Amino acid sequence: MSYVVRDVVVVLGLAAVAAYFNNWVVWPLYWFAQGTMFWALFVLGHDCGHGSFSNNPSLNSVVGHLLHSSILVPYHGWRISHRTHHQNHGHVENDESWHPLSEKIYRSLDKATKTLRFTLPFPMLAYPVYLWNRSPGKKGSHFDPSSDLFVPSERNDIITSTACWVAMVALLGCLSVVMGPLQLLKLYGIPYLLFVMWLDVVTYLHHHGHDDKLPWYRGEEWSYLRGGLTTLDRDYGWINNIHHDIGTHVIHHLFPQIPHYHLIEATEAAKPVLGKYYREPKKSLPLPLHLLGVLVKSMRKDHYVSDSGDIVYYQTDPNLSGSKQQN
Repeated sequence: MSYVVRDVVVVLGLAAVAAYFNNWVVWPLYWFAQGTMFWALFVLGHDCGHGSFSNNPSLNSVVGHLLHSSILVPYHGWRISHRTHHQNHGHVENDESWHPLSEKIYRSLDKATKTLRFTLPFPMLAYPVYLWNRSPGKKGSHFDPSSDLFVPSERNDIITSTACWVAMVALLGCLSVVMGPLQLLKLYGIPYLLFVMWLDVVTYLHHHGHDDKLPWYRGEEWSYLRGGLTTLDRDYGWINNIHHDIGTHVIHHLFPQIPHYHLIEATEAAKPVLGKYYREPKKSLPLPLHLLGVLVKSMRKDHYVSDSGDIVYYQTDPNLSGSKQQN
C-alpha cells in the first residue's frame, strides 16, 4: 500500500504543478513523467491481478479496480487474459501477449496492416485496440462477458470491471466540460498515450523483441518452464525503481506470486539454478537508449513463425519495408 500511496501522491503532484505553471516548457516534461507514472500504477494493479499485492482477494480486487480503471484498463478483463498469457507463455498459438503470427495468418493480412504492425510507433499504440479486439487470429473483447476469453462463471467479474471502465470514461467526460477538452488532453490524454507506449514497449521487449534467437513452442515441446525461459529481463536504468522493477521479468513469469519488491532478490537467488538458461540483461546507461535499437531491429526481422514444427523461430518477410534479408 505504501507504493500505491507514493505513486498516487506523485501523480496528483505532477498534475498540480503542470496545471499551475501551464506553459510549453513544463508540458513536455509533464507528459513523459506522468505517462511513466500511469505505467507505474498499471504495474501495481498488475500485482493485484496476480494476487501478489495482498493475501486478501477482496483488497486485490478493490485496489486493482481503482488503479486500472483510473488509466482505462478493465481490471478483471485484463486480469483473466493476462492469466492466460502466464499459463501459456512461449506457446505459439495459446499465448495471449505479443505472441507470434503464424505464416498463414501473416500472409492473410493486407499490406497496410502488415506495414502498420511492424512500423514504429504504430505497434506501440496497440493496447487499446487489443482490449477491444485482441490480436490477429483471435476473437473477443475484454469488455464483453460473453467473449471467448472468459468462462460463464466470470461473467459478473467482467460486468463489474466494464462498469468501472465506463464510470471512468464518464468522469473524464465531466472533467472535459469543467476544464475544457484541451486542458484534459494535456493533463490526461497525452500521458495516457505515453502510458500505452510504455506498456506495449515493455511487453514487446520482454516477450517478442529478442536480442538472441529464442524459440517458440508447440505441442509436447512446450512446458511451463520452457515457456517462462523464453522471456527476457531488461534493464531500464533509473526508471527501474519508478516502474517497480518490472524489468526483472523471467522470475516473475516462473513465480508470478512474488510481489514486485522481491523480484530482484528472487532473481539473484535463481541465477545459480538457471545457469546458462538465464540471460543477463545488458546494463543500461542512465537512459535505456539501447533498447530502442533492440526494438527497431526486432521490428525489421521478427515477422512470423512457421505453421508447422513444435520448436520454431521468427522469420523475416523480405518484402516488408525495412527488411533486408530472409532468415
